Amino acid sequence: MPSNSDKIRITLLYGGRSGEHEISIRSADAIRRALNPGRYTVSEILIGKDGKWNPAPLSPEPGANPGIDVVFPVLHGTFGEDGTVQGLLEMAELPYVGGGVLSSAVSMDKPMTKRLCQQAGLPVVEYVVLSRSQTGNGVSALPFGYPVFVKPANLGSSVGITKAKNEQEFLGALRTAAQFDSAIIVERGITGREFECGILGGDKPRASVPCEIIPSQEFYTYEDKYLLDKARVEIPANLNEQQTREIQSLAVECFKAVNCDGMARVDFLMDGATGQFYVNEINTIPGFTSISGYPKMWEYSGIPYSKLLDTLIDLALTRAETRRQTQYAR
Repeated sequence: MPSNSDKIRITLLYGGRSGEHEISIRSADAIRRALNPGRYTVSEILIGKDGKWNPAPLSPEPGANPGIDVVFPVLHGTFGEDGTVQGLLEMAELPYVGGGVLSSAVSMDKPMTKRLCQQAGLPVVEYVVLSRSQTGNGVSALPFGYPVFVKPANLGSSVGITKAKNEQEFLGALRTAAQFDSAIIVERGITGREFECGILGGDKPRASVPCEIIPSQEFYTYEDKYLLDKARVEIPANLNEQQTREIQSLAVECFKAVNCDGMARVDFLMDGATGQFYVNEINTIPGFTSISGYPKMWEYSGIPYSKLLDTLIDLALTRAETRRQTQYAR
């Protein structure tokens, strides 16, 4: 728990080795500016693209980090959102914002997320998983037709994702995805609409109002998200009351299915022909940039950015206090 001083000592941990390094820096900058200076003192650790920590990394020795009350990981993608950093923080007995090791690892792995959602009875789009060695010309026929979406199994922010409309495009898409992961997920293409919903909480998670993503391109690409500034986000989404409740319910159940904690953003697809909602993926460290959907959805739901950060930090401290009651040895 915090020291006897009046302020909670927050360490922002950001950057990282993944393809989302720049997005992480932008998210951390937005958080830094929004944290209440009357409640927090803020320090920072920037992880370079080469993996080096600046300043020195956190010590895994319990009690060896006296200047830190809680860590706020703002690391998107590999080596940050996949349970690796969360494991380090657990070893160091440092409270941290967001999901734990298990939920972070399974949520980052798109095929595993889909399996857990299916097991929980949640709707997901048909998919197959391929290995990097299958990215040549020897791929067997897909169990569904074109178009398809080809994605690295473990990455975010639409990095490495391609929509393929025929076999030639499909083979090129496989090679692109294989640059970013050894496992590749291929999903049946859905023509319809894209939605997001924020989740906040611990044992009793709650859902924000959903938003709709209206991309300027064929789908919500990395460029559309962060470079072109042409995609539109409609908050609240243009849905009727029943559809809104359905998305919120599915989002909460997805959050529970992967054993998440603190925060997450659940992304959905809606089939334009049938109106069916599908859980697309869950992000345990959603973007916190000035244009990110997660804080904007909560702001519309009545929790402004600074209060959202307060809530997430309080949840982290409460969870850490609960875990201290656990005995690990006889």
